Amino acid sequence: MTRINAVRNIVETSSVSWGKNTSVLIFAAVLIVCSVTVGCSSDKPKPVSSNTQIPVTQSQTPVMPAPVVQAETKPAPKKVVHKKPATVNYTDKTYGLTFEYSRRYAIETGNAATDVLASSPIPMNFVQPGGVALAAVELPETGFANTDFSSAFFNVSVNKTLTADQCNEFAVPQPKSPQPKAMTTSATLAPAVEAASASPAPAPSSETQPTSPQSASALPTTTAAAQPEPQGSKLMLGDLELRATEAVSGEGTRQSDSKYFHVFQNGACYEFALNVTTVASEDGVIKHVDRDKVFGRLEQILTTVKINPVAAPEVTAEAPAAPAVPETPAQ
Repeated sequence: MTRINAVRNIVETSSVSWGKNTSVLIFAAVLIVCSVTVGCSSDKPKPVSSNTQIPVTQSQTPVMPAPVVQAETKPAPKKVVHKKPATVNYTDKTYGLTFEYSRRYAIETGNAATDVLASSPIPMNFVQPGGVALAAVELPETGFANTDFSSAFFNVSVNKTLTADQCNEFAVPQPKSPQPKAMTTSATLAPAVEAASASPAPAPSSETQPTSPQSASALPTTTAAAQPEPQGSKLMLGDLELRATEAVSGEGTRQSDSKYFHVFQNGACYEFALNVTTVASEDGVIKHVDRDKVFGRLEQILTTVKINPVAAPEVTAEAPAAPAVPETPAQ
């Protein structure tokens, strides 16, 4: 009991003291609040600028390498290369002529071909003038370096004024004139004449006497002059039969070898000339070119020659006017 009473006395004492100090504590609290309010109003917060970037720390996570996926390798499309043919085809529709030559060779036609042929020692080998140059193919010098090779040509010309017989002839070399054979007389001619003069003349008879073999052999026999044979040798080129000849000319160290081929087709004479010209050095240092090799390349062009038939132009002949009949004067 005594303890309970003591506690009550302590509580009553503390409550009396708290009531006295309450007013003081409230006043002090008001002062503190006022001072804090005045201080906060003087420090205005600064606006945050939009330019200020707030660093953001990103958490670095280890990046795992992605697995390498090998793409399927597709084969690249092959580029088609169109190769040009090794040979070129020449065609002349006017004369129906075609031939092939290597793409590496040079060709001249028309007036340019005429100029090329003019530089040759023997431009054309016709027996009569009137030839026309169609084409001239020249071999390059690069294939015969360090030799006396000068030039090589395959020339084509046409002459429409010649006949078939004249086409078989060449102006160079000159044809040999045939020697006419002398008139031959039988050896029994003299005795037969003597016997005829010694014997008396037979009496005329109405019957016809047969001629004896001796009297027939006693008559003189005369042989006709031989006809000139065509010049040159024959050469078959497919269905074409050509006449061929060769000619050599030159001055000093310059030598020109030519082969000529003639054929008559479409009413005209076609000439194919193969020419090889060399110029030897005076000191003899440069070696001679293999002429057979050069002619072999030109003959390869000749083997491709074809002559197609050409339709002859239609010619309308005008009927001659009837001669005027003179009037008969009246009687």
